[in-house]
Amino acid sequence: MENCFFKRDVISIENFSREELDYLLDYAAELKRNSSKFKEVMNGKVLVPLFFENSTRTSMSFKMAMHHLGGSVLDFDTDASSLKKGETLSDTLKMVEGYFPDVVVLRHSKDGAAQLAADILSVPLINAGDGQNQHPTQTMLDLFSIKEAKGEVDNLEIGLVGDLKYGRTVHSLAIALSKYKNVKIYFVSPESLKVPQSFLNELREKGVIFFEYGLEELENVAKKVDILYVTRVQRERFPEGPEGEEEYQKVTSRYCLKKAMLDGVRANLKIMHPLPKVDEIEISVDSTPYAYYFEQASNGIHIRKALLYLTTTK
Repeated sequence: MENCFFKRDVISIENFSREELDYLLDYAAELKRNSSKFKEVMNGKVLVPLFFENSTRTSMSFKMAMHHLGGSVLDFDTDASSLKKGETLSDTLKMVEGYFPDVVVLRHSKDGAAQLAADILSVPLINAGDGQNQHPTQTMLDLFSIKEAKGEVDNLEIGLVGDLKYGRTVHSLAIALSKYKNVKIYFVSPESLKVPQSFLNELREKGVIFFEYGLEELENVAKKVDILYVTRVQRERFPEGPEGEEEYQKVTSRYCLKKAMLDGVRANLKIMHPLPKVDEIEISVDSTPYAYYFEQASNGIHIRKALLYLTTTK
């Protein structure tokens, strides 16, 4: 298959077919196996990461990926930029393009910011998360990690747990899983953070088999699945003010995957998490053979190396 990512924006997981995603996963696997072969392939090319929202893993892994490939990173400090003087995102992007980057990575708190940026820029734009909308590179590394752990993505039973209302990672992952065969999804969440009905309707139209459970069923669901994908309750996605804080505290105080809940799970269960995790996974789970979230985070380097290379190299 020809490189289908060259000069292409990465905005939403919806924009990629299963064949294209598999091409990316295979390329990332080759990069992971033979990293020394790709040490200088981005020599002379420049990445500009624009992070208007806090990030640790996504930001660091994109920068490290570019360094591993021999490219350069032109850092942009949003706190020290003219945005503080009232400059618009649109003007900032036009200014950045004038410095001739080869690829731009954007994280922003507003839904749709990535598409706005892609419409302005003539170089590839990679969405590193835009509000409650999409986080496609997280989904790509999740698929890579699932395939690495299980050998395939088809025919798996996958539990998605936690904030299923605001969580962009689970929305993107559910859409990606709809492209694979015979995948069953188990949604587990507090009542106030259930998957929006509009999104469930979308999954139904795609023929996805799914089930909904409350948090009290977490232990039972853990025994049914091959992958248990846990997410934190995101305070920053709740409404501002006392009501939002009250809703957040009510949910987060009763939500935790404990080691004792893992008795009787499938021997090859893998627990994943987009990180950071706070109180939703008991720390003793880290030392079990089921914990896979740190390997998952490390895989971000390989999938983002593949994306940086493929979007800029014919």
